Amino acid sequence: MANNFDLQEQEQLEELKHFWNKWGTPITWVLTLILGGFAAWNGYQMWQNRQAQQATALEEAVELAGRTGDLARVEQAFGDLKSGYGGTNQAGQAGLLAAKALADADKWDAAKGVLTWVADKASDEGYAALARLRLAGVLVEEKAYDDALAQLSQRFPPEFAGAVADRKGDVLALQGKKQEAIAEYQRAYQAFGDGVEYRRLVEAKLNALGAQVQTVAAAPAGGAQ
Repeated sequence: MANNFDLQEQEQLEELKHFWNKWGTPITWVLTLILGGFAAWNGYQMWQNRQAQQATALEEAVELAGRTGDLARVEQAFGDLKSGYGGTNQAGQAGLLAAKALADADKWDAAKGVLTWVADKASDEGYAALARLRLAGVLVEEKAYDDALAQLSQRFPPEFAGAVADRKGDVLALQGKKQEAIAEYQRAYQAFGDGVEYRRLVEAKLNALGAQVQTVAAAPAGGAQ
């Protein structure tokens, strides 16, 4: 009986050796790839977390410097954030903060540069859209009306339709293009919902141009005859 067990064990060992000689190297490579991929994924996650932490610290530095009026620090911190962590959401948000601080200090060229970067490079399309709207506002302050309209003619997310039309109306009104301004204000009024307080201001702008709000009439049941 003991001999039988010995023979069975030897056969099993031979089968195992044969299997390992045939498949050992491929199995080792597969395991190496799996473990290597797992390690790489963990490393990437750690790198992302570190990037986010460092970007957040620089964003907070921009915000603090803006509140205290330290414009040199605003530009330095945003420059570091832009060059090292430009693909993060924090870069877009910090850019809006930096541009506001610079505009409040009448540093219009610097503010335009920051807003242009956010509009073109921000990873979040909401931040990019806000930057483009504010850039158009800066250009209006400089009376560069055609440039402002060019910015407002860029692609915006649908939820910005009302704000874009309203800003276009402002620019066209300043250019003396009354009917075109009215048309844009009408679009803005329709885009803003009933519960949006800003809709009243758009209505006031229309009234100031001698126009009334045009609401979209609901089609009668069964269709018009």
